[in-house]
Amino acid sequence: MKFLHRTATIAPPGYNRWLVPPAAIALHMCIGQIYGFSVFKIPLARALGITQPIAGDWSQPAVGVSFSIALAVLGVSAALFGKWVERSGPRLTMVVSAACFCGGLVLAAAGVAWHQIWLLYLGYGLIGGIGLGLGYIAPVSTLVKWFPDRPGMATGLAIMGFGGGALIGAPLAEELMRHFSGPTSVGACEALLVMAAIYLCFMIFAAWLVRVPPEDWRPAGYVPKVTATSHVKVTVDAAWRTPQFWLLWGVLCLNTTAGIGILGQASPMIQDMFKVTPAAAAGYVGLLSLCNLGGRFLWSSFSDVVGRRGVYCIYFVVGAALYFTVPWTQGTGHLAVFVAVTGFIISMYGGGFSTLPAYLRDMFGAHQVGAITGRVLTAWSVAAILGPQLVDRLSAAQRAAGVPAGEAYNTTLYLMAGLLLVGLVCNLSVRPVHPRHHLKP
Repeated sequence: MKFLHRTATIAPPGYNRWLVPPAAIALHMCIGQIYGFSVFKIPLARALGITQPIAGDWSQPAVGVSFSIALAVLGVSAALFGKWVERSGPRLTMVVSAACFCGGLVLAAAGVAWHQIWLLYLGYGLIGGIGLGLGYIAPVSTLVKWFPDRPGMATGLAIMGFGGGALIGAPLAEELMRHFSGPTSVGACEALLVMAAIYLCFMIFAAWLVRVPPEDWRPAGYVPKVTATSHVKVTVDAAWRTPQFWLLWGVLCLNTTAGIGILGQASPMIQDMFKVTPAAAAGYVGLLSLCNLGGRFLWSSFSDVVGRRGVYCIYFVVGAALYFTVPWTQGTGHLAVFVAVTGFIISMYGGGFSTLPAYLRDMFGAHQVGAITGRVLTAWSVAAILGPQLVDRLSAAQRAAGVPAGEAYNTTLYLMAGLLLVGLVCNLSVRPVHPRHHLKP
């Protein structure tokens, strides 16, 4: 256990800080598999019928509940364990995350094998969600401390891999299910077990590689900029009592609700709207993952130039306009434009996550930014239920009402655009934290 203790992870003199981002990316590429979950929805909805759903098979919305549970628990666990993560350090947190996430995949596989949906919810949703929450916040405060000179870029690096998890996870799951499928199996159970083994190896490697800087460490030649918020130091318990905390909570919730609805239904959506093959849909999910990954790094780095408030204004204004455009792309049959528009939307969705820790650092200081981030991630919990369920349920209701499958998503897309405009109002309302909330020297 000494190897896992925070003191064992303090970097020795001369340690290269650029070794930490690969550890963060490796961990987040694994837990980011959650964004590729949509490739499992159609196979799991015909696990008994194999080629077509039959009586007793799960519905796609029922399968999608596990995705919502996982992301809801991510936010809750990040909030509950944020202080523990700060005390325990990244290595122990990463190991616990690996145990929960990979163990959850094994339980989910058992649920598929025995056709018990509660095991899917327990494994992929609850236990896997705890692993997601711990793994998500573990590298954030560590990289912010390693890169005080470029906090936006640092937080982009910290969670860039999470957005790219489906880039590997979706095609990998599709290929594994194809390999293991047969007359009596859709291959999902075996795919989940293989993925659990692969991800466990990479997550443990990331835990071994990670280091934290010594107290008050600074990069060579770095002179901190003196700004109006340079002296700010707010504890997590004080932060969540400020209006800034709840405004930023709303900013994250609304931006996430809009984006995650597309990610959670990406594979069935493109198949319904453009009649592409499951393999092509998996490729589309992977492409969205690439946009999610790239957006997390590029937009957060851009925020170092234009500021966090300014970049969120771009997310909300441009994002709302693009959501209004998506139904037009389906109606005119422009598949390439649909892919480009949704890819750009998802890049800003990812950018919203990676910019948030730097925004929180600007507001509350770096003192307990990891724990504060964990509390704000409860907004993700709410969005994880709202976004996917709005898309799943409303599109299903539209189809039941006789709306063609390709047009069944239009109402939800217009609703998402409206949510982004509400998020814009929240963002424009953010002001500096009142000095009474600052930690006294």
